[in-house]
Amino acid sequence: MRATSKLGIKHPIIQGPFGGGLSSIPLLTTVSNAGGLGSYGAHYMTSLEIESLVSEIRTQTDKPFAINLWISDHDGEGLQLSQAAFNDAYHVLETYFKELGLSKPNYPSSFGIKFEDQIEAVLKASPPVFSFVYGVPSADIIHECHARDIVTIGAATTIDEAVALDDAGIDLIVATGCEAGGHRVSFLDQAENSLIGSLSLIPQVVDNVEAPVIAAGGIADKRGMNAAFALGADAVQIGTAFLACVESNASEIHRRQLLSSDAKHTALTRVFTGRLARGIENRIMQETKEESDDYAPYPAQSWFTGQLKKESIRQNRSDLMSLWCGQSATLIKHTHAKAFFDSLI
Repeated sequence: MRATSKLGIKHPIIQGPFGGGLSSIPLLTTVSNAGGLGSYGAHYMTSLEIESLVSEIRTQTDKPFAINLWISDHDGEGLQLSQAAFNDAYHVLETYFKELGLSKPNYPSSFGIKFEDQIEAVLKASPPVFSFVYGVPSADIIHECHARDIVTIGAATTIDEAVALDDAGIDLIVATGCEAGGHRVSFLDQAENSLIGSLSLIPQVVDNVEAPVIAAGGIADKRGMNAAFALGADAVQIGTAFLACVESNASEIHRRQLLSSDAKHTALTRVFTGRLARGIENRIMQETKEESDDYAPYPAQSWFTGQLKKESIRQNRSDLMSLWCGQSATLIKHTHAKAFFDSLI
């Protein structure tokens, strides 16, 4: 397949990159060393942390791996809220802060990290693969990646997004259906207007681009993988099933929920980050639906709920934290990455 040739891997299987601290080096290296492409979501990391991360990965594998960033690093005033907006955003979540015994947080100097700084670190570290979501990098960045022999992978939720990536010269394109867990990474239209299922999206993207297509969304076993190949995909990217493995950096409570009957019930929400994402439906998602207009923009909303998540994990509570999960979680049979990978091949 063209994807394996471009990526220098043996098997057309890519471990989806998890943001927010859910990625791990053990998971990445397990997949890469098995002949797939391990990935690490680094959009929350500083430049120095990214450089250190790539160096550490290289001590544990000599196989290809991907570092993933978010091209669009904020929405509106998401990097620097006004004091009034800060107070409004806290008010939506105040009940939950108090319930967990947390005080109102102090106003921070910044809510997130800029992509421009991160991409400089990626280019300097030169990982084998640079994958990205929420947009198309500038022509200069794409040129610099190719000059350094860094393979590029971009994500699309619609045909038009896939064509935009293809026209920009991106090496491989992920067609990610709305069944996928985590963020809906749309960038040409609102995510709510870009909810196309994998069965429809994958073959249409294949028919409209020259680059090899990687199928994502709702793939959790060999049947889903084979179906993606039948639709014309050159490789598959799998997220939730790898996230449920002990090698991931998901909390024990998160992994337990992925393997529970609760995983049958997922929903799309903006409450956790300000951007639309799919997770197991829980109390905070249900109770804040009517206040969605008062959520802070990304990444400020993520800064607030990240504090709730940290304390929820400490208190072993799943009702007030993000539980990213795709629609095929009930198909998961393996909790060790190598065993799951072997079941696919």
